[in-house]
Amino acid sequence: MSDVAALILAAGRGTRFRSGLKLLTPLNGRPLVRHVVEAAITSSAEPVIVVTGHRAGEIEASLKGLPIRSVRNATFTEGLSTSLKAGFAALPPQAKAAIVLLGDMPLIKASLIDTLVHSWRAMGEPAALVPTVNGRRGNPVVLSRHLESLVEGLSGDTGAGPVLRGRPDVMECQVDDPAILQDVDTNDDLGRISRKPLT
Repeated sequence: MSDVAALILAAGRGTRFRSGLKLLTPLNGRPLVRHVVEAAITSSAEPVIVVTGHRAGEIEASLKGLPIRSVRNATFTEGLSTSLKAGFAALPPQAKAAIVLLGDMPLIKASLIDTLVHSWRAMGEPAALVPTVNGRRGNPVVLSRHLESLVEGLSGDTGAGPVLRGRPDVMECQVDDPAILQDVDTNDDLGRISRKPLT
């Protein structure tokens, strides 16, 4: 069992996506969310925890057979922060950190996850490790378990940004993978991503 868990946020409604449930939209023959989950499973992070909310049963059914733990966020309509809190609350005792992935980023690879987890350890297990490409911050982010009480104080449709802002113990990791900036918010985003090579 790893000391870094993978935490996948897959509870949102995807309101900017015009046709169907975004996370279940097929991409190369698999639901969008399944690409992210399979990358996490193939990585060294363990366990893989998937936070569901909107149409949770359908999301969970799309991941049937995968070695994951599903956690339902009953307050997902209140925003992203509630999913982050639900995920942190589900971390096993041995987890020193979680690498937080968004369910709509299908280009993220297991190798990137492993690079960030290894770098977090090599840098002395900072409060957070944020990937950057060409000076721009992206996702996934490694968050230390030490931030749990601050994560509990988050509210609304925000991620960990307010918790990390201004902290000297937040480190950056330069990567060469633009996938850290590429999520699917709209149908046009999906069209662009579908033309890129997937794992």
